[in-house]
Amino acid sequence: MKKTTIIVLFSFLACSSINAQTNENKTADETEFTPSGSAFGKVFWNYHYDFNDNPKSSFELQRVYLGYTYDISKAISAKITLDGVKKSDASEYTAFVKIAQLDWKIISNIKLSVGLIGLQQFNDQEKFWGYRYIYKSFQDEFALGTSADLGANVELKPVDFVKINIFMLNGDGYTSLQDDYGMHKYGADVLFEPVKGLLLKGYYSANFNKFDLYGNDSIIVDTSTIHNLAFFAGYKNKKFRVGGEFNMMLNGTKYNSSAEDHNLLGVTMYATYIINKKFEIFGNYIRLYSNKLQNETDPWNYGKDGNLILLGTQYAPVKGVKLALNYRTYLFDNSDIKDLSRIYLNFEFSF
Repeated sequence: MKKTTIIVLFSFLACSSINAQTNENKTADETEFTPSGSAFGKVFWNYHYDFNDNPKSSFELQRVYLGYTYDISKAISAKITLDGVKKSDASEYTAFVKIAQLDWKIISNIKLSVGLIGLQQFNDQEKFWGYRYIYKSFQDEFALGTSADLGANVELKPVDFVKINIFMLNGDGYTSLQDDYGMHKYGADVLFEPVKGLLLKGYYSANFNKFDLYGNDSIIVDTSTIHNLAFFAGYKNKKFRVGGEFNMMLNGTKYNSSAEDHNLLGVTMYATYIINKKFEIFGNYIRLYSNKLQNETDPWNYGKDGNLILLGTQYAPVKGVKLALNYRTYLFDNSDIKDLSRIYLNFEFSF
């Protein structure tokens, strides 16, 4: 579907749903319920200066999210989100349908989500880090996972301090919705809060073997199963939060790209000190590794392996507006590649 058609259709649905109210076929529990919805938006942009041998500075619009949520009943709601993302260093943008999701709260502690759904692989870590508009979480930045995909997710809350997600997905993300072979991604994660403020999370998924169903030998397909494993721990209170992650992907160069014996591992640690309601200071450290293949002297991802150090401060003058001054440097393991060093002024506004 052409982008123009998507936007027109989206606008029509959003406007028409504002006034959509009906009393037909209501149950006794829905008698007092009035369907309603709301629009939302979020924009990330920045100014940055590069300290490398060829210094340059520029303004950059990184991301634009536009969406609409609608409560159909007390138990069922829908959400649509459009994602405008920058494709390259050039001024070129592409709009995707990122979320087209239906949520059904079957009973108080079981929720089913179907469609093009938002995923939980790194969602909790991203919320805890708190600065998505500045820098992505580890698994997102290095393509160990995707934030949305076509499929189904069941969320269980057996007790208040435990949340479990079990999912089945296409496994190719929201920008490439299905491979040619109909394979799927399965997995689960568990979020545990034993005491207030302490969060523990474990995640596992597998993209099962892709193979040529039609016997076309001209198509070369790696049949390795991609395994993804992650652990997260974090603690927060009114004055600070500190967290860390261990992430591992086996048999893949990307969450949807199989490659036998190609593994990525990484750790990240981050911390925030909250000065007051408007000011925070924060830091992030990331270490990315890859393994050496047989008969090779360097790791297969040697050109990207390394360490990231990010330090900054955030100012939030009013609700919905954030800006952050931060410095970041990426130190490559490969000494032939010059380290990256930049200063950023990042902005987010949302409604």
